[in-house]
Amino acid sequence: MATAQEQRADQSRRLDSIEKKLDAMSEAIISLARAEEKIHTITQFGKQQSAQLLTIINRVDKLEELVRQNASTVNIINKIFWVVIAAAATGITGMLFIQ
Repeated sequence: MATAQEQRADQSRRLDSIEKKLDAMSEAIISLARAEEKIHTITQFGKQQSAQLLTIINRVDKLEELVRQNASTVNIINKIFWVVIAAAATGITGMLFIQ
C-alpha cells in the first residue's frame, strides 16, 4: 500500500492535471465568446450594409424616374425648337421670294 506522502503527491498530480484541463477549457470558452462577438459584429455590419443598399436602390429608382421625365421634356423642347426653326426658315424664304 502507498504511503500518505505518495498519496498526496498522486493527488497533487491529479489536481495539477485537472487545473491544466480547466485552464484549457476556459481559454476555449473565451475563444468561443470572442468568435461569437465577431460573428455578431459582422452580422450587424451586414444588416447596415443591406439597409444602405436599399436606400441607394430607392434613390436610383427615383433618379431613373426623373431622368425619364426630363428626357420627355427635352424631346418636347427639341421638337418645338425644330418647328420654330422650320417656321422661321419658311418665313425667311417666303419673304425672299416675295421681294
